[in-house]
Amino acid sequence: MRWQTSEQIATIPMRLIGPVKLVGPEVEGEVWVPLATFETPLWPSTERGARVCAQAGGIRAVIVDERMTRSILLEAPSIIEAQETILNLQQHKEAMQAIVAETSRYARLLDLHTQMVGNLIYVRFEFYTGDAAGHNMTTIAADRLLEWILIRFPTLQYVSISGNFCVDKKVSAVNGILGRGKNVVAEVTIPRAICKRYLKTMPENIVELNIKKNLLGNIISGGIRTANAHFANMLLGFYLATGQDAANIIEGSQGMVHAALRGEDLYFTVTLPNIIVGTVGNGKTFDFVRENLRSLGCLEEREPGQNARRLAIIAAATVLCGELSLLAAQTNPGELMKGHIQLERQLSNKGSNRG
Repeated sequence: MRWQTSEQIATIPMRLIGPVKLVGPEVEGEVWVPLATFETPLWPSTERGARVCAQAGGIRAVIVDERMTRSILLEAPSIIEAQETILNLQQHKEAMQAIVAETSRYARLLDLHTQMVGNLIYVRFEFYTGDAAGHNMTTIAADRLLEWILIRFPTLQYVSISGNFCVDKKVSAVNGILGRGKNVVAEVTIPRAICKRYLKTMPENIVELNIKKNLLGNIISGGIRTANAHFANMLLGFYLATGQDAANIIEGSQGMVHAALRGEDLYFTVTLPNIIVGTVGNGKTFDFVRENLRSLGCLEEREPGQNARRLAIIAAATVLCGELSLLAAQTNPGELMKGHIQLERQLSNKGSNRG
C-alpha cells in the first residue's frame, strides 16, 4: 500500500433541511440547516421534525455554560509534594490568567480542577475561547502554564500535555458534570393535533418510548450520562457541513431527552452539555464551509463568541428535530425500516438517473 502525499478531497452528500424555526431568547428566526451525511434518510426525517416544530411555534434554546478544557499531567516525588502543589495552584489563578492572556487575546482561564492518583497530579484547565472551538488555543495556553508550573516547582516532572482528564473525544462522566464545549438545552411544545397529523403518533406514546428506550435502555446498556436515540447522527452531519472537528461527536452525543405531557400536548427537550463548535480556526477556510456558516448567520460582525454561540444553538435545535422525528417513527411498528428502504431507494434512483 503506497502512502498518498498529495491532498485529496472526500465528497460527502450534503443537503439543506428546514426551515428550523428558533424563537429565542438568544436566536430568533428561521434557518435552513446543512447536513452532510451518507445516511440519506436523515435529511427527510430531520426535516419532518423541523417542520413540525415550526408549525408548533418554534424551538427555544439556551446556553447554560461554555468552556473548553485541556488537562496536564505531572509527577511529584511524593504524595506530600503533590498535595502541596495542588493547594498552591488553587491560590494563584490570577497569576495563571496573566500567563494565559499572553497566548491569545481571546483565551481566558475560567477555572481549574485537580485529581491525585498516588504522586501523579492531573490538572484540568477550563478556558473561554471566543468564537473558536478552542482545541489549539487551550493546548497553547496549557503548555505555557505547564512551563510556569515546572519552573515554580522544580521537583515536579513533566508527564504529558494531555492527561486524559480533559476529556477530549472520549466517553466520560466528567465532561457532562464540569462541562466541555457549550452546554445547550432546547425545548418545544407540540400540540396534540399536530403530533397526531404529522408525526403519526400520540404525545403519550413518545413520552413512554423515551422512558423505556432512551432512559431504561441506556441504563441497562451501561451508557454514561446519555439517554438519547441518535444525537450523533445530526451532530455529525452538522459538524461536517460547518467545518468542525467531527470526532467531537463522541462527547457531543452524550446528551439526554426529557419528554412529558403538558395537558394533552407533548413537551419535548434535548440537553447537550458538550457541543464543541467554532466559526473561526481550523476547517473554516473551505468555500462550502464559509458559505454554510454565512447562510446560518454565523459570520456576522458581533461581539467575540456570539457567532459560535449562535452556531451551537442551531446545532441543538437540529438535534431536537431529528430526535423527535425518529422517536415518533419508532412508536409505530415497521415504520422506521419501511421509511428507510423507501427513502434510500428513491435517493439511489435519483443518483442513477443523474449518472
